[in-house]
Amino acid sequence: MPTPNEIQLVIFDWAGTTIDFGCLAPSGAFVAAFAQRGVPVSIAEARGPMGLHKKDHIREMLRIPEIAARWQSANSSAWTEADVQALYEIVTPMQVDAARKYSELIPEVLPCIAELRKRGIKIAASTGYFHEAAQIVAEAGAKQGYIPDANICADDVSAGRPAPWMIYRLMEQLNVYPPEAVVKVGDTVVDIQDGRNAGCWSFGVVNSSNEMGLSRTEFEALNDGERDQRRNAIAKKYLMAGAHNILDSLEQLPFYIEQTNAAMRTLS
Repeated sequence: MPTPNEIQLVIFDWAGTTIDFGCLAPSGAFVAAFAQRGVPVSIAEARGPMGLHKKDHIREMLRIPEIAARWQSANSSAWTEADVQALYEIVTPMQVDAARKYSELIPEVLPCIAELRKRGIKIAASTGYFHEAAQIVAEAGAKQGYIPDANICADDVSAGRPAPWMIYRLMEQLNVYPPEAVVKVGDTVVDIQDGRNAGCWSFGVVNSSNEMGLSRTEFEALNDGERDQRRNAIAKKYLMAGAHNILDSLEQLPFYIEQTNAAMRTLS
């Protein structure tokens, strides 16, 4: 079993980290929901607040000045909290359908999990999805062999990311502390902030991420220069948010955990 100065728990995000390469499910639903209210938004604008609870995500999109101006023009008034709720009710069934469609496990996940379990490390999962969508991705993961020891979504806590409450709840459920014994792995800036706010190690994954925003086929079609340019830009975002390590894919995670363990042993 891990000693007190080693990593004891890894908490993974879902879409873009362990399932749904490119985080394709959530973004399209936001674009379609805004379109129903006559407000065009781009995929890039929809991806910006990814990782938040979906209602918070809508609110943050509406706070973007350009989107707020389009809303004002299309609806003859500024947006309100009632509009946030109305958009959330539109986007919810769309997200459910999208979560079902984009439910393929990212290939590097199962070998990574197997290696972590060999080392006695516990596995947990968290998501900005609401209950129904979270259940869909969890069931899809389980059918493909990925079953975390504990799982939580933003509806289960008083505030979703970047608040650390999901991480703390998972630590409590799995009896793991202090936060330095935990690694959070995600694919958005708010995932990195979530981990840092909890006081744990915060790692960002790049290739499959919402920040990359490409399907596996699209990603593999990039030439080396394009791939490196995109990776470097994403790494810069993660590092600015406070990431401790940047992973191209989860294949690299066991190495970085061992590196982190070595650093902790040196400090102890």
